[in-house]
Amino acid sequence: MLSIRMQRTGRKGHAMFRLVVQESRLTPTSGKVVAQLGSFDPHTKTAIVNGEKASFYLKNGAQPSDRAAYLLAKEGVELPKWVSKSAPKTRTTRHPEKLRKNQPAPEAVVEETPDEEVAAAVVEAPATEA
Repeated sequence: MLSIRMQRTGRKGHAMFRLVVQESRLTPTSGKVVAQLGSFDPHTKTAIVNGEKASFYLKNGAQPSDRAAYLLAKEGVELPKWVSKSAPKTRTTRHPEKLRKNQPAPEAVVEETPDEEVAAAVVEAPATEA
């Protein structure tokens, strides 16, 4: 069975992806590709997709991955009714009370000048009896 999936290319830390048609039993990194349908740059969010080739393989039974189906739909390729898209995932924050934005605001610290410190020390000093 053929699948339409993303194949990672590019250097370390700067990923680029190809949209490829491949036998589903092979890994995306095997290099054995039936057809290349386009590319996707996640840094600039630009995608180039050959819509005619993509619709040809979809009509002949190629199953797109979730990310590939999203990308194809975004580029205007009509997906068959049998293509199943997974529901968008929802995430919650584990400990929201620990977030910096949820912490109380720190109180302003007023710094005293050296003259004020000396005056405060003289006032606070206990009187000695002789």
